[in-house]
Formats: sequence, structure tokens, C-alpha cells
Amino acid sequence: MKQITILFVLLTPIFSIGQVVKGYKKHNDKVVITLEKGELHLSPLAENTVRVQYALEMKSQIPELVFTSKVNLPDFKVSESNSGIEIAMSKMTVVVDKKSGTLSYRNSKGNVFLSEKPKGRILKPSSVQGESCYIVEQGFSTLPEEYIFGTGQFQDGHLNIKGLPRRLTQVNTQIAIPFIMSSKGYGLLWHNYGLTDFNPADSVVNLKSSGIRGESISIDVTTTNGTQKETRQDGVFTGSFTIKENDEYAILLDVGQKMARKWELKIDGKEVFNFKNHWLPPTTSTFVRLTAGKHNIVVTGEKNDKPVVYYRKVANETVFRSPVANKLDYVVFAGDADEVISSYRNLTGQAPLMPIWALGYIHCRERFTTQNDLLKNAKTFRDKKLPMDLIVQDWQYWGKYGWNSMKFDEQMYPDPSAMVKELHQMNMRLMLSVWSKIDKESVLGKEFNKKNYYIPNTQWVDFFNPEAADYYWKNFSEKLLKPYEIDAWWQDATEPENDDLVGRKINNGTIPGEQMRNVYPMYVTKTVYEGSRKDAPDKRVFILTRSGFSGQQRYAAAVWTGDVGNDWGTLQRQLTAGLNYSITGLPWWTFDAGGFFRPGKNQYTDVKFHERFLRWFQLATFSPLQRVHGYQTNTEFWRFGKKVESEALKFLNLRYRLMPYIYSQAANITFNNGTLMRPLVMDFSDDIKALQQKYEYMFGAAFLVAPVVSENINKWDVYLPENKSGWFNFWTGKQYKGGQIVETAASISTIPLYVKSGSIIPIGEKMQYTNQKPSDTLEIRVYKGANGKFELYEDEGTNYNYEKGAFSFIPFEWNEQKQTLTIGKRKGGNFNGLIKNRVFNIVWVDESNGFGIENGKTNISVQYNGSSIAVPRK
Repeated sequence: MKQITILFVLLTPIFSIGQVVKGYKKHNDKVVITLEKGELHLSPLAENTVRVQYALEMKSQIPELVFTSKVNLPDFKVSESNSGIEIAMSKMTVVVDKKSGTLSYRNSKGNVFLSEKPKGRILKPSSVQGESCYIVEQGFSTLPEEYIFGTGQFQDGHLNIKGLPRRLTQVNTQIAIPFIMSSKGYGLLWHNYGLTDFNPADSVVNLKSSGIRGESISIDVTTTNGTQKETRQDGVFTGSFTIKENDEYAILLDVGQKMARKWELKIDGKEVFNFKNHWLPPTTSTFVRLTAGKHNIVVTGEKNDKPVVYYRKVANETVFRSPVANKLDYVVFAGDADEVISSYRNLTGQAPLMPIWALGYIHCRERFTTQNDLLKNAKTFRDKKLPMDLIVQDWQYWGKYGWNSMKFDEQMYPDPSAMVKELHQMNMRLMLSVWSKIDKESVLGKEFNKKNYYIPNTQWVDFFNPEAADYYWKNFSEKLLKPYEIDAWWQDATEPENDDLVGRKINNGTIPGEQMRNVYPMYVTKTVYEGSRKDAPDKRVFILTRSGFSGQQRYAAAVWTGDVGNDWGTLQRQLTAGLNYSITGLPWWTFDAGGFFRPGKNQYTDVKFHERFLRWFQLATFSPLQRVHGYQTNTEFWRFGKKVESEALKFLNLRYRLMPYIYSQAANITFNNGTLMRPLVMDFSDDIKALQQKYEYMFGAAFLVAPVVSENINKWDVYLPENKSGWFNFWTGKQYKGGQIVETAASISTIPLYVKSGSIIPIGEKMQYTNQKPSDTLEIRVYKGANGKFELYEDEGTNYNYEKGAFSFIPFEWNEQKQTLTIGKRKGGNFNGLIKNRVFNIVWVDESNGFGIENGKTNISVQYNGSSIAVPRK
């Protein structure tokens, strides 16, 4: 890929002339602008959404993958003046400048929130694998005080990515989503399925090898063939560059291999970044302030790296560039973050409701080695009364039958049906690792090979070929789903690993892989989700996968951050990665709590690792999914000593007590296009200090979470965003004003946690699994100080009857002026397990009552039968 990128740099004085408007024509669904060169198609998709496409000849050679939902197109009006053409919807107006052909966008208040840069629209003929294509680019002007978030899950540690170069490719630990969200009230989806450079840095520093450094070491690493030894040794590379101005510059390092092992860069002897893991994405980027003149660079990496450093002066602009396209194509959404994400999901597909058990604790390790090993550990969870809903069987259960042969080796797993049945009797579910790669020497692989169902010269199934995808699912269903009643699926390495689409033709040799380079994971999860809905229609689908793309939320797919380390820096980077993933509209995300690559055998006694692990687990408690995993590790809590076990139990109990709140938030995702893990831009876009917080976020509408991400901490500074009615400390009940930094108690037993005033939070009982007992009695905590609303959602939890109306919403509303809580009439239909008569124990939270994990003192107990009832505070 490096050669393509360098080609980019050489082509930067690119074709951007001929944009003068010659005329336009209004159609029922779009406006076609004729330019001196080519056509510009402006398609209103919703009252706040427009799609922009530009080409010399408007034709499509690849399928529409992102925009799949049929929606009612909005009314729009077209008007013309001497200087421009306006396309107006109720919540957005697009203005076409006649002289330059550039576009600007106004919101419903008439304010311009986004503008294309003059001469920023670029289309340059190119080719890939002998087929014609275009290099496309679009630049946008941004405001000096603007903050930008998104582009998916990256390991560079940045949350605000305004001006930051990122190479959008799918690799282990990195998920590329070409979507950004602005603090200025808009979102933008760059509609391209291949590699995209975000804010490309075109100035190049050529580096030369200066030899090797240190001793070579041998380590165990994960590969697509299982655990293997790899010998590594540092290499040192040097170069220099000269700049003309003192300013802030953005730096991008490309190590020149498909995966990096280390990112270490110094400029003039000063460290810019230094981060390592067993595997890292091939590129990373950051900002640095430089003075005019010559600067020397030293890059230390793996000795076989071929690094290149790119740089650019930071400017008030956002640029997208894709080397393989048939047209320039992007979509603009106007509104706040929730409006943008809702519009995006209306166009790209609703996120189905996860089964309730997926929101409980998910236990995983690399790996259980036998059926008895898995069952013994599952039983110990129940014996020790450690809550758990889902246990995971990782790779290599196929044993002698070959990689992903969709068959258990009976020497290790003599009776998988009995194993699953025994788990179900313990009220546990099983998730199984099933790859997109099949050993060509296995019985199943030989069939795939004979039918030409592989991506050429790889062992990855060609899911772009519908026949290959169907055959994959047929075997999956007949060999795993139907005989064993397995509950959930772990689709590992769906990037596909090693960037294996590059240079290869897909779909029976009809499409260059580069055209579809980032969308392989969507095809995999689509196959499994749609197949499951067909073959197990009464069972909710839950897929965990290592990669994703825009639109993939419609396939019940959650992602995790891949094979990360366990240190504090990695923990910090998972938080920024998750927030920038969540803001792209894909709601289900998690990580390996404790890190995947762990310290080794001493981890069980290393108190420093125990501290890190517990901080990881606290964050997991307030993540969309709560999950532990670890390489060559028996991850069960009790193996790390009584302190770790007791502290973990505390946060397991907290997760399960909050399940009525969490499951209601999950319903909000499905029914209202909501977002659970919320970077602060979603709720406090006008609060500059809030936008600057990298390690704080909202968990649903109520909780402000400020995880501790540094060692040896007992006090943690928490910024409370501007909020007139203030915040409550969850652990003490004390109320604070917003817009200030509060020093917060943060012992190893505590995660700094605040609740927004006006919140209503249902608290359930402690449970060993999510459906252990009916929630006929709930504690309802009311955080006074502002008006507030909450809808308690319930359904059968495991099937799709909710799609037919089998669910219940109970509305709660607190009126601050009247000091009254109204529990409204139940909405929805009848379903199995509906609690018709129940008890709500109301607690008015303050410093004397209603804080922490344990029950507060009931202020008023209410008998509720589905009819509206008003509860005044006494």
C-alpha cells in the first residue's frame, strides 16, 4: 500500500478545474448540477441530510452497501440567484456557488455550519489492478474553535481528531469508519469502501537505516495459524526535513509493514511518541509544535520496517482522500449528535436489540482446552456466586480437523451438545469462535477450494461471492448452529487479517479487492446474522467481531479492540478508541478487560497488574459490554487472589443491579436510535472544557463516568460539565455545581461516577444471571434538581417478539417544580413474563440516602398495576 500512498503525494497538484456551474435540473429525488467538467448530484435523503456525488460520468460499478433502508424522501425546494443555487429542506439548505461550484451548508437557523474549500473537490483518473478508477478528494473548511470526533477505533490516543492525519484501513486493533462528528452541529459520512486518508499529510521525510539496536528477542504472538514464535530486534532509521514556519504540525508514521510492533519517533532528540505492543496498526499519528528550520528524525521500530514519515502544517480544514473510487461521494447530516446518529441509522439500518444476557458479564480466556475445563470453570462461577451470563470458547477447539473446520475435536470436546445443555442448566450461554478462514487441507476447506470460494491465494472465504457466503452459512448452520444450540458467535479477524484484499480480485475475480478493502467485516456479519434469523428465528443474534464498517449495526454486531496490551497507556487508548467508534453511530463496543497480552506467569501475584486489571474492569462495567479476556491466561477472578476476586464481585454486582437501566438504554438504541457510550460532545457540545476531556463520557443519559487510567491513585480530578442543576456523586449522594473540576475519591474500590440531576435510575436486585428472578420490585432513585424522564423497558429478553409489539415501556417523569414523580401508564403489548403488579420503592437521593451499590432507605413504596400514578415527595 505504501507505493499507492507515495503515488498520491506525487499527484497532489491534482485536477480540480472546470467546476463552473453551467446549469441544473430538478428531479423528484435529486438536483443535477451540470459543471464544465462532469455532474454534481445533490440528493436530499432526509430533512437534515443530503448526499453529494460528483463524477465525470455518473455510473456505479459496485453495490450500495451502507444505505439500505427505504425512507420517505423529504420535500425540497430549489431556488436560483445570480450567485448561486439553493436546495432547501426544513432542517438544511445546500448552497451551490455558481462561480466555483463549491457547496456550503446552512442549518435551520440559517447559519453556515460546513463549507467545501475552493478548489477542494478533486477527481483524478487512475487505475487499480489494471482497471480504471479515480483518486477522489474533498476538502472542507472548519472553524478555529471546532472539535471533530470519529473515524472509528484507532490506537493513537487522540479523541479530538481535528487536523489529525489517519490512514483508514482495517487491521487488528484498528477499525476504520469514514464518519466524523463535529461540535458545530453536523456529521459527515465519506462514502467509499476502500482505503481513505483522513487529513492526508503529503510532505515526505525519507528515512534510511542506521542499523540495529539491542538484543533480538523471541516472543509468543497470535497469528492466523495460532500461537507462533517471532524473533524481533529493533531497527533504527534516520532522516531530516526543513520547514519554513513556526507552527503546529501533524505527523504520520507508516512503518512499511502490514503490522507494526513499535511506534517510536524522536524529533531533534525529543520524544514525540513511544508505544509498543505485540501487534500495532502500520500507521499512527500525532501533533507536534515545530520551529522554522531543519529538524532531525529518528524512528526506532522493528528491523524489517521500511518506515516513512509524513507531515503537514495543521490548518482549519478537514480533508478526505481515497485512491480507489468511481466517483466522489459523501453525505452531510445537520443537527446535534443524537439527531445525526438517528438520521444515519434511519438510512443505514436499525440496530437490533441485543439479548439481555449479552449485557451481563461475558467471561473469556485464551483458551479453554477441553470440555471439562470449560464446564469446571463455569461451575466454579456459580459455586463462588460470581455473576456470569456468557462463557466463551476461543479458537482451536477444532484440533486435528484443521483451522475452523466447524467441527469439535472429540478428544477434547467429546459431547458438545451435552456441554451446551449443561451450561444452559446453569443458566449460562455459550459463545463460540468461528472464523472467516478455513484450512484448505481440512475436509471442509477442500470443498471450498474445489468450488473456488476463497479469496485467491489466501485461506479467507470470499464473502463477496454470494455463492461462497451461502455455502459458508450452510455448513455453519448444519455443523454448529442446529446440532448444538450454541447461543452467540465470535467472528474473529474479520478485517480480514493481514490486509489480504490488496492486489487480489474478489467475487469470482470480478472486482479489485482495493475497491472493497474496508467492508469485508460487513459481509461476514451479514452472512451470519441473516442466516441465523432464517434458521433460528426465535433466538436473538449476538455477534462479536474484530472489525466493522458503517451500516454494520444492523447485523447485531458488537466489536472489540483486538489484541491489545495491558499497560496504562493501552488502557487510556482503548477509552479514546471506543468513544471515537461509538460517535460514528455503531453502538456496541467492548475490549479485553485486563488487556489481551498480559505480563506472563507472574500476573497472578503481581499487585501492580492487579491494580491495572481492576481499573480495566471498572471501565468494562460502564462499557456497552462487560467482558474479560487474556492471552495464555486463566482469567478467572479467583486466580488473582481474594482481593481481586472481592473487588471484581463488587463491580459485577453493580453491573447486574444496573441491568434495568442498561437494558432500557439498549432498547433506546433499537427503538430511538440512541447511543449508550457517549463522548461529551453528544450532551455538552457548547462546553469547551467538556470537549477537551479525553477520559470522561456519559453512560446513557444519567451517568458521567470518569475512569481512573493511571496507577497508584486515591484522588481523581473530574470535570463536571456545565449543567445548571448540577451533579450527584453516585457513591456519596453529595450534590455539586456543574462547570467545575472536583477532586473525587478514587480508591481501588471506586470508579469516579456522577449522576446528572434530574435523572431517574431503576436499581434491581443482585443476581447471578440476568433472568434469575423477575424484577417485580425495583428501587427507583430520583436525583432531584431538574425535571427528568426515564422509560423502563422490559420484554422477553431472548427473542424477536418485541418486533411484534411484545414489550413494555413504563414512563417515569420527575417534575422539579411540583416535586412530584409521575409513573405513567404502561405502553406496549402483552408478553410472557410481563409483571402486571409490581412494587417501586422510591428513593429521593441526597447525602443521607440512596447512594452506592446497596439499597437506600425507601421513602415511598408504590404499588403499580400499569395505570398512571402520581407520587409527591413528602
